[in-house]
Amino acid sequence: MSIWTRIIEALSALANGESLAAVFDRLRGPRERSVAFAIAVIALSAKMAKADGLVTRAEVTAFREVFHIAPEDEAGAARVFNLARQDVAGYEEYARRIKDMFGEDTGTLCDLMEGLFHIALADDSYHPAEDRFLSKVAEIFGIDDMRFQALRARYVPDAEPDPYTVLGVDPSMSLEEIRRVWRGLVRDSHPDRMVARGLPAEAVKMSEKRLVAINRAWEEIADRHAA
Repeated sequence: MSIWTRIIEALSALANGESLAAVFDRLRGPRERSVAFAIAVIALSAKMAKADGLVTRAEVTAFREVFHIAPEDEAGAARVFNLARQDVAGYEEYARRIKDMFGEDTGTLCDLMEGLFHIALADDSYHPAEDRFLSKVAEIFGIDDMRFQALRARYVPDAEPDPYTVLGVDPSMSLEEIRRVWRGLVRDSHPDRMVARGLPAEAVKMSEKRLVAINRAWEEIADRHAA
């Protein structure tokens, strides 16, 4: 059974007139985590699209890069997106429900934020409304500013990324301390770890861009210490 079939089943359980936000209260078990993650990314992407006022072809393509959508599953993905766009519930309410759904699992919530950054930057433009949107979502998720800035630095090309920010470390830390953080990030980016956190297998490809960014940052920091 594909994840999109399971998503359609989750939507079918909604009572007539019930908000899409209600789905997040029902997908709490380990077996539902991949479905919950996919719906969360789609729903918040739809709310983010309303934040900057448009949905570009590039953003649609980027979503397809995060989740492989077969032709027969396109209707299901479109239904989730449209339900979220039309839902009177605000994105803050969605974010709170999603936070409750994943609890203190900030690793999965950061994975979700990465998917949103990937989609937001797909058109090579980062709208101020998208920045405010993602910053508020991160705040609701309980992601501290250092971790948010690390996520942002890996995606937003508004300046040369600071390698310490990319890794989420303080420049005063020793090289060995920074090495441990880097190794932990690499370990957490392994596909098996990501699937274990609840990401659908289709979304694990997000780790490729993350690994490029964190490895480049580590190499730059190591070179500075060697100089």
